[in-house]
Amino acid sequence: MAQQQQRLGALLDLIILRGTVSISDIALELRVSPATARRDLNTLASQRLVTRTHGGGMALGSGYELPLQYKLPRHAEAKIAIANTVASMVNFGDVVGLNGGTTTSEVSRALGRSQHVVGPGAEPGLTIVTNALNIAFELSVRPHVTIVVTGGVARQQSYELVGPLVAESIDKVTLDMAILGVDGLSSEFGATTIHPGEAEVSNRFAQAAGRVVVVADSSKLGRSTFARICTLDRIDTLVTDAPIADDFARALDRASVEVIVANG
Repeated sequence: MAQQQQRLGALLDLIILRGTVSISDIALELRVSPATARRDLNTLASQRLVTRTHGGGMALGSGYELPLQYKLPRHAEAKIAIANTVASMVNFGDVVGLNGGTTTSEVSRALGRSQHVVGPGAEPGLTIVTNALNIAFELSVRPHVTIVVTGGVARQQSYELVGPLVAESIDKVTLDMAILGVDGLSSEFGATTIHPGEAEVSNRFAQAAGRVVVVADSSKLGRSTFARICTLDRIDTLVTDAPIADDFARALDRASVEVIVANG
């Protein structure tokens, strides 16, 4: 099952990159048989992730958001390195806000394993406020973590809760730190994401937090997506996986954003 998921993710990447692909293209690029290429393409088309064409398939559009499960294998090592670095920045007794996404999901796993936030007798030493159902579910078995889940309406694409009930929940809490995953981070538009409802939630987390930490692998840097979360000057720290291009590094410095490059 995991192998098929990785193959489907690679096929989605290929289609997004090229726009249109043929069965022979898929077989050649992914080193699979034409029958497997056809079957995988039909699977994605049945889930309305691509459009099936005669002899191949095409992307639905540049603004289309892939479901979370197809993003998981991407830049996995970078996300784990970022997560481990961020987990070391969280202190015993902190109240931390986490939005949804693959990188913040890795952060939640790292926090779930962290011993420095475990109280005497494994009592809760960390409170996490999240709108991500998958994060809440995974951390619910960790006795040292108190989970607070916002209200809201669930999005199938990302497992995140959005809408007015989320804002009402976040507005009633104070966070030591907000750890935010993004779809893009640029000097012109700041932190951005694809869905405006998720952008609003992330902005609320930022407003409620004493410190805003953005977690983003290098593929997210220098690009922008549809909905703005916040400008660069609202971000305290960026944790990423590779050195940053000079122009963008200067923009981050002007905005007083601390940059931490995680080691693998």
